[in-house]
Amino acid sequence: MEISLNNIIPDFLEKEKTDNSDVWKKTVEIKEGNKTEIIAPSGSGKTSLIHFLYGLRKDYKGTLLFNNENIKNITPIGLADIRAMQLSIVFQDLRLFKDFSVFQNLEIKRTLAPYHKTSLINEMSDKLGITNKLSQKAGTCSYGEQQRIAIIRALQQPFNFIILDEPFSHLDEANSIKAMALIEEEADKRGAGIILADLQHNPFFKVGRTLHL
Repeated sequence: MEISLNNIIPDFLEKEKTDNSDVWKKTVEIKEGNKTEIIAPSGSGKTSLIHFLYGLRKDYKGTLLFNNENIKNITPIGLADIRAMQLSIVFQDLRLFKDFSVFQNLEIKRTLAPYHKTSLINEMSDKLGITNKLSQKAGTCSYGEQQRIAIIRALQQPFNFIILDEPFSHLDEANSIKAMALIEEEADKRGAGIILADLQHNPFFKVGRTLHL
């Protein structure tokens, strides 16, 4: 899978915020297996870019291509299939089912597009220190715990790219290192690409290319 951004300009972003960007108004190609870091100060359109890449928003000029197909021309069913089988994501606002247990949040994702066995949920939860939270409602967990839940959930499905929007903002250094290692381990197993967007460089990410938004 290849993602191509060609002269993307958000409809809502001021001209001065796009003039010196490595992404806006540029041609950017991101190939499967690449590890790409997007550094984006507040107000530069970082989360909007993530939503463009996932097909949630289309309020931009230019073309965003998945394997040379304009995402704006992909049907809702086709886009749903891409999200199920090729694109995984950790949203900045996480989007967990707060009234469901942690385990239910993880198992629902796994069963929608099976990739791992259920036993891997326990193994990953142990690695990220949330095994004792599996039976607890997700909404009662701390935000840092919820971030780890969202990361594990994103790793349950098949993907060619995993997209991450400030995934470690509420994690301490030790947990950030563990979470990044798990993400990279899973991406490497699949030959998948990682697109990580954050406010500043993440020292734990074995980045191949850095783009400044």
